[in-house]
Amino acid sequence: MSESFPLPTEPEGVIPSLIERFNSGKVSAMMALHAPESVFIANDGRTITDHAEIAALLERDLRLGLPLVAKVRHVFVADDIAQIVVDWSIDGTGPDGKHVHLGGSACDIVRRGADGRWRYIIDNNQGTAVRQPA
Repeated sequence: MSESFPLPTEPEGVIPSLIERFNSGKVSAMMALHAPESVFIANDGRTITDHAEIAALLERDLRLGLPLVAKVRHVFVADDIAQIVVDWSIDGTGPDGKHVHLGGSACDIVRRGADGRWRYIIDNNQGTAVRQPA
């Protein structure tokens, strides 16, 4: 764990930590928010378990060099598990000079580990959106 990016001790701290990590541009900081058994739900609906593939998808978004903006709608907690519903966007001019607009309403599941820190177990950045095959 990097001292510059401490892991959240409350589920409400997950999204502020995500924003800080994303905006740092460091994929390793992003991956530290994922539990070893976490999964990432791709835009086409696939469940990705390979952390190298998750990191590659996150790296693609980080390479845009644009900030993540996110607003939490709900945090529902049941003991050591929480569901976080958040509206997010990435907007601006990409490195190729073209306008970029990514966004959605995420529905993520996080869990408190034995160390008291909260990490993603399901990273579903498009929530209930209908997925389009790749």
